[in-house]
Amino acid sequence: MIEIKAPQFPESIADGEVAEWHAKVGQSVRRDDPLVDIETDKVVLEVVAPDDGVLVKIHKQPGDTVTAEEVLGHFDPQAVLEIETESGEPAPEQSEVAVDSEMLSEEGKPGEEKIASPAAQKLAKENLIDLKSLYGSGKYGRITKEDVVNAVAKMNEESSSKVPVNAEQDYDPGDVESPQIKPDARTERRVPMTRLRASIAKRLVDAQQTAAMLTTFNEIDMQSISDLRSKYKEEFAANHNGTRLGFMSFFIRASVEALKRFPGVNASIDGSDIVYHGYQDIGVAVGSPRGLVVPVIRDADSLSIAELEGQVSGYGKKAQEGKLSIEDMSGGTFTISNGGVFGSLLSTPILNPPQTAILGMHKIQERPIALEGEIVIRPMMYVALSYDHRLIDGQEAVRFLVTIKEFLEEPARILLDL
Repeated sequence: MIEIKAPQFPESIADGEVAEWHAKVGQSVRRDDPLVDIETDKVVLEVVAPDDGVLVKIHKQPGDTVTAEEVLGHFDPQAVLEIETESGEPAPEQSEVAVDSEMLSEEGKPGEEKIASPAAQKLAKENLIDLKSLYGSGKYGRITKEDVVNAVAKMNEESSSKVPVNAEQDYDPGDVESPQIKPDARTERRVPMTRLRASIAKRLVDAQQTAAMLTTFNEIDMQSISDLRSKYKEEFAANHNGTRLGFMSFFIRASVEALKRFPGVNASIDGSDIVYHGYQDIGVAVGSPRGLVVPVIRDADSLSIAELEGQVSGYGKKAQEGKLSIEDMSGGTFTISNGGVFGSLLSTPILNPPQTAILGMHKIQERPIALEGEIVIRPMMYVALSYDHRLIDGQEAVRFLVTIKEFLEEPARILLDL
């Protein structure tokens, strides 16, 4: 018999909460299949099966608070071995049959049976996805978590293009392609706030109540960066294993150089002390199914454009799959948030404590501007810098943002250290 224990939490996290069990008592599971999710203030941690076997007892129910290495349940790897000895069937087949039978809906028929991982089942249930409508990309047609993530993304694209904003609507779980609008529906659904969402809410409120937050704005002519990307994007991808050349890496490099010139923007407040960081760890805010998360690119000043792009895309993928670790999101001296990917033209980013500044990127939009006495059309982006006025003076914040603007409008300045 093996004890299923909560993972070891970092020093910054005191405890967690049982979010959901993926297996039921008596259910056979495979090695490394998810057993239970533990939700902390920062991430959701997945506890997996230590071996092929059967979950025999659950000690902690969803909603229960648990501490590091506390026993959550008991697991018996011998149960599968006994079945294997008596029937001669390999244990993995027993496991798949058990999972498969529980997946069927009441009206399911043998020809419609689908095999899905526990993580895929959970995600499908949360997003009202009918597993019978999906094609499994895993072995033997097994539906993976990635299959469900792709289905959710497709559903969101369809709904954003077909469903009017603020329309009252109900979704049929079996109709992923075209959600039906029911104008007369007046439904309400009350659910408890997740631990992660509650933590995000608390941190945001604390940031506004604690810091003397102000925001300064500017705009950047993105023509130089756009021309650079258009000229070298294919060659860049060919030389760096398909890595796409985006805008974020240029903003990170420009921010790093600006932070070196204005160390106060890279500092943090600890009680009555100011902590000046001799390194630039850049947090990049990305959206995930569970909320906004901020993975951190360590020592960004020592990374090339290709390495920065690789880390940004890697973190984005991990965020969508729910695989970011606490270590990925710990620390950070400065944050960049890109609301432009969602169409935001102008917004005020909120500080990520204990950091004292955050840069907000926005949508690139062609606008007429005056250039050398003439009206020309240029791809322009509004940028915003929110900062803690307790540490950063207004003139310092403005000069910092202007420095970023100059680096991006003339990228050669970064290479020439001007």
